[in-house]
Amino acid sequence: MKYKVIKKSKISKARLGYIETKHGIIETPCLVPVATQAVIKTLNSEEVEATKSQILISNTFHLHLKPGGEIIKSAGGLHKFMNWKKPLMTDSGGFQVFSLGFGKDFGTGKILKKKLDINIKQGQQPKLLKITPDGVYFRSFIDGQKIFLGPKESIKIQENLGADIIFSFDECTSPISDHEYTKNSLSRTNKWAKLCLNFKKSDQALFGIVQGGKYKDLRIESAKFTAKLPFNGFGIGGEFGSDKNKMMEMLSWVIKELPDEKPRHLLGIGYLEDIPKIIKRGVDTFDCIVPTHYARRGIVFTSSGELNMQKLFFLKDKKPLDGKCSCFVCQNYRRNYISHLFRAKEITALKLLTFHNLYFFNSFVDSIRRKIKESKF
Repeated sequence: MKYKVIKKSKISKARLGYIETKHGIIETPCLVPVATQAVIKTLNSEEVEATKSQILISNTFHLHLKPGGEIIKSAGGLHKFMNWKKPLMTDSGGFQVFSLGFGKDFGTGKILKKKLDINIKQGQQPKLLKITPDGVYFRSFIDGQKIFLGPKESIKIQENLGADIIFSFDECTSPISDHEYTKNSLSRTNKWAKLCLNFKKSDQALFGIVQGGKYKDLRIESAKFTAKLPFNGFGIGGEFGSDKNKMMEMLSWVIKELPDEKPRHLLGIGYLEDIPKIIKRGVDTFDCIVPTHYARRGIVFTSSGELNMQKLFFLKDKKPLDGKCSCFVCQNYRRNYISHLFRAKEITALKLLTFHNLYFFNSFVDSIRRKIKESKF
């Protein structure tokens, strides 16, 4: 993998660049749509490419459960398995330590939406996981089988999957973890980062992950530690405090400590309103489920705001989803038809909305790249 910065903004930390992989070049900044189980739900790989998507990220933990890394390896790797000819990322499974652990226990996401008078303290364990110095014991939600995932196992699975860019195994902490818990968790993540570098045998690009939660001292410590290791790039992960402002502040702490010559990926963030802000702070790539997840709930993103296609009055609306959009959905279908399909629970509605939302998000990031090039961002 090669990374090159083409232009740096003079009015923000934004930068224009490209990541070169054996499966093609990624122009940055770039949205990375989430293909959890080697698919963007409702779309085939050719359709995803037509949304202007440059790279996808798949989920190591879920693909390990089904169909299994060895099966995908025997199929020629993830690219051939899913017929995706462009670059791919795979996460490490570290996010599932949070989402299936304390996140599930307390109903929290990466950003705390409401104040909880609870602190996760050192020594506390999630109900369904066991976190140890060497890795994490899970229970399969498919058959209840006990599964161990540590640095060695995560790297091995990701090597079997064969993505262009892989991530080191880490613990994504909860936004209600106290300082002591987060400090000890970071110590584990740092240890695992070194082990991942030692265990990797492939020529895949390996990104280290910066953790440390909402705590400034831990975030800076993590960024400095990870920056000194021979990773090909860096992921910024974990929880981001109680609000978006805290997340933006945290990005500034972290990116200041990371080397300019390597790419930075923000894990699991990318609401439309977040995208300009994170790019202005120096993020190169970012993955997010918003365009696809919202589409399956009937929410469509347009140049005039969000529309909910479940609403009855759209049955009489003969306009395209977005008159300014050039995607095939907006060129060929109308709101009344799509609303009917959604209300009738026809899966074609999900397909049309998913395609449009991805195209819209990718076009939005396209426009930001143009603005950086023109020194307007």
